[in-house]
Amino acid sequence: MRRPCACSETEVGPAARLREAWERYRRPVAVTEVHHGCTRDEQLRWLKEVWDAALQVREEGADIRAVTIWSMFGTVDWNTLLTERNGIYEPGIFDVRAAAPRPTVLAKASTALASVGAFDHPVLDRPGWWGRETRFYAHVNPSACRPVAEPRRLLVTGGSGTLGRSFSRVCDTRGLDHVLTSRADLDISDPRSVEAALACHQPWAVINTAGYVRVEDAEREPDLCLRENARGAENLARACAVRGIPLVTFSSDLVFDGARGPYVESDQVNPAGVYGRTKAEAERRVVAAHPGALVIRTSAFFGPWDPYNFAFGVLRALAAGEAIEASGDVVSPTYVPDLVHVALDLLIDGETGLWHLASPGATSWRDFARRIAREAGLDPEMAAGPEEALRNAALTSERGLLLPPLDTTFERFLRDCELDWSGSAVPAIAAE
Repeated sequence: MRRPCACSETEVGPAARLREAWERYRRPVAVTEVHHGCTRDEQLRWLKEVWDAALQVREEGADIRAVTIWSMFGTVDWNTLLTERNGIYEPGIFDVRAAAPRPTVLAKASTALASVGAFDHPVLDRPGWWGRETRFYAHVNPSACRPVAEPRRLLVTGGSGTLGRSFSRVCDTRGLDHVLTSRADLDISDPRSVEAALACHQPWAVINTAGYVRVEDAEREPDLCLRENARGAENLARACAVRGIPLVTFSSDLVFDGARGPYVESDQVNPAGVYGRTKAEAERRVVAAHPGALVIRTSAFFGPWDPYNFAFGVLRALAAGEAIEASGDVVSPTYVPDLVHVALDLLIDGETGLWHLASPGATSWRDFARRIAREAGLDPEMAAGPEEALRNAALTSERGLLLPPLDTTFERFLRDCELDWSGSAVPAIAAE
């Protein structure tokens, strides 16, 4: 016999639904398939919210028997309920995109919840996307959506550069409190500036995107390049290690000479230029100073939010009727939004060591230019270049191919591009 429910029609959230089920049926309840196909922080927030709701309703007298997590090894194409073959993989407790299943932060959380009934992580200081100010859920259940008074935050260096601004943007989207610093706020080449910034902001982790980025100019300014790329990263690593703070820092495919790519993490570095040598030196110094740091090598990134990338330059030139000459050298063009999201996931998972993060699917600069032109409805034949590659510095990974394939990025770049490549004026390139 169905019992009347004591819940208000405006109550929302897991606790309200569990209370409703118990009041209606008075039968033992198991919460199954607690999974959220989203970013790692949102997956963790959803799991913790459901767990807390189950404990709350059980303490009220309901017979809540279990909370189970689905799925253990993730899903493929579940975002379309298997109606499309798009190959989109959503990790579960383990990420299986490597030789052996890799435990994510959900594995740590589920172990802690099952053993001691509690789990904490800085990302839990904010509600999930369903509980943010723009959502109905937040208005009808404000007490459940209120963040802690002083949320723990990330510190992101390199605020004037493409990668730093991209991290800030994605952190805003994901509800990750952070502070974005420019060189005026934090000069990583100055140990005193590093110490002052960490003391001031008290971050739970640091993401370093600052450094010298002008590859050709590095040949004329080797000392400056070394200071900004190697010594600066070392200063951060040393200061973070003393405080027990996780550090993420970025390196480059240019630590390889391009003689026999694609390269994996264990391949021996052999840089051919000053910039690559400073990045290789930065890797060595960071690992020595902070063995628990996460060092990410990436390659030729391009994104939809600023004009400082090859894809935008190609579109702007071809739209103006200008033919271009592009190299036949092989690289791994990497879509910035994908790179940032995956780097944040790895940080939240507590991963360390060296990772290659690049969009799977190597291509030459010439073919990259032709592909983006074709997708944009421009003449790909206006992008010329040699057929043979003098250099192959493409990146792949022996730890797991975590980014979506390169073929999927062109449409998203054009869809998400916020700039008018048909004729906009472009400011000078950022130095950081």
